Amino acid sequence: MLKKLQCFLLLGTIFIILFVIVHWDDVRDGTFYLHVASSSPDIPTSMTSSERRTSEDSFMWKESSRSVKPNLTIITPHPKHDHSSNYLLHTFTQSSPTQLALRQAHRRRVIRELCSANSSLNFPGKFKTFDQIPNKALDHLIVDDHHGVIYCFVPKVACTNWKRVMIVLSQNLKAPNGAPYLDPLDIPSALSHNATLHLTFNKFWRLFGRFSRPLMHHRLKNYTKFLFVRDPFVRLISAFRNKFAKPNKDFYRQFGSTILQRYANISNPPDSAQEAFAAGIRLSFTQFIQYLLDPQTEKEKPFNEHWQHVYRLCHPCQIDYDFVGKLETLDEDTEHLLKILGLDNQIHFPPGYRNRTAVNWERDWFANISVADRRKLYNLYEADFRLFGYDKPETLLDE
Repeated sequence: MLKKLQCFLLLGTIFIILFVIVHWDDVRDGTFYLHVASSSPDIPTSMTSSERRTSEDSFMWKESSRSVKPNLTIITPHPKHDHSSNYLLHTFTQSSPTQLALRQAHRRRVIRELCSANSSLNFPGKFKTFDQIPNKALDHLIVDDHHGVIYCFVPKVACTNWKRVMIVLSQNLKAPNGAPYLDPLDIPSALSHNATLHLTFNKFWRLFGRFSRPLMHHRLKNYTKFLFVRDPFVRLISAFRNKFAKPNKDFYRQFGSTILQRYANISNPPDSAQEAFAAGIRLSFTQFIQYLLDPQTEKEKPFNEHWQHVYRLCHPCQIDYDFVGKLETLDEDTEHLLKILGLDNQIHFPPGYRNRTAVNWERDWFANISVADRRKLYNLYEADFRLFGYDKPETLLDE
């Protein structure tokens, strides 16, 4: 009996030692808890252990000696289009440094694989070299030489706050007291979009002449490059709500009146957005989608940046981004990126209202759009869906 008890004690001691070793990072950080499966939709469950180690190693060099401590935050997961379960449910996530690194490694690997010549995905400009991209198409790449950072901003993906952060980093704007802004939230949102406050690659030719492209290449090789993306269809909804669902003088003049003429059969629409709204004339989401699907639209001029494809704004096949963030995991991704940059103690990312779409967005927004047009819209934005790891919205396309 005594020998059995000693045996149990020995086995228990060994188990406790092994348990502590496995969870040593949590014990050391003072945030001890049992790890559960990651809630991130980006980490592939089918990866082998060797693949996971390889993916992790390919990204962990960016972490240097800093550790990204696990946190406990409420986030909104990626909105799955099948709506079968937990759509937009707020859940707790506990992402360890390894899980965060795997998330990034997976996102970057998906882009690399789809940009390769062997991929079945084809889209305009895929095989261009960086030097074949015209300067005007590089205007979304904001450069901060002080900290060695390049940010490609995508409208409707938290870009106002990230532009605020870039202004603080560059110190290109003085507060009313004459000192540079230190808190991004102190910068008026309108000022964050002032193009004169941002150094972009598009400005390099004017500043550096024939040396501009070599200087771009040097920065692309040595700086940390990042972007944030969003579900393409939800981004379109957000753009429509922001620019057309309420009076917007500039967007009505540039696009709204034309869309009303062509797709609402209004030969003489009101001169201003205020007059149109007062008369009960409002552009519908269906008409907006018709405008996007019309081949004549892009023949006249390129899409506006608010509904332009992300691959055209940020050129992921020509630029090897070090970090790919998503609006659906904004809180964790932002914290992770700031730690990687060593700015987590200097910059507080501004909290802000995120234009979340409700659970019934499919019914509300696509109810009046034919299945044929939904499929055309997916084909139009397929590259963004696949490059950035968003599920094909089967429910919308197979009704």
